[in-house]
Amino acid sequence: MVRTVSYSHTNSYETVNELTENTKNIWLCFHGLGYLATYFKKYFQSLSTDENYVIVPQAPSKFYQGKDFKHVGASWLTRVDTQQEMKNNLNYINAVLEAEKIQGDQRLILFGYSQGVSIATRFLKNYNDPIKALVLHSGGVPKELTAQDGDHFKSLCYNFYHIMGTKDEYATPERRREELPRLKMLFGTDCEMLEPEIKHIVHVPTLEKIAMQLSS
Repeated sequence: MVRTVSYSHTNSYETVNELTENTKNIWLCFHGLGYLATYFKKYFQSLSTDENYVIVPQAPSKFYQGKDFKHVGASWLTRVDTQQEMKNNLNYINAVLEAEKIQGDQRLILFGYSQGVSIATRFLKNYNDPIKALVLHSGGVPKELTAQDGDHFKSLCYNFYHIMGTKDEYATPERRREELPRLKMLFGTDCEMLEPEIKHIVHVPTLEKIAMQLSS
């Protein structure tokens, strides 16, 4: 028999720059599978210091990578107990927002890379305050999201970006064909589709471009 128990959990997160009254963009960035927040934050260090404040939550499930047990990565969730793991993630993310005193701040930009796309979109599904932008980079949106969720997204946000590299080794033609109808269902024609010539990596120049657009 499977039983569950509730308990208190402590987790870290990383920040880049300082949050001030001059800050125009508050990035909440969800990393991909196998990353740690302390390394993932480097992709945002070239953004304007005065205009961008970056928060990088840490996925809770850390693990050793490779047979030499030298490198550590982390995962947000798996296909096992997905709903419960996402509830735990939501509790953690909301605690981060509370600690940073940015709950309801309309400068908020949600960013998800790879596995982080599923976290960013599931978080927005459960969020009820307006945000500045949703940026999805090299990841698939969860299949359980519906047109009703899309209506909810569009009621909270007017700026949607989807980044997928033309050389992304995981974005096969079949997966691209499957993803496009879901994106259209969720965002209609409001989503800006960006296709830099990159593999499955974070493309900093595109992030810099988006940051400048949202700062203007």
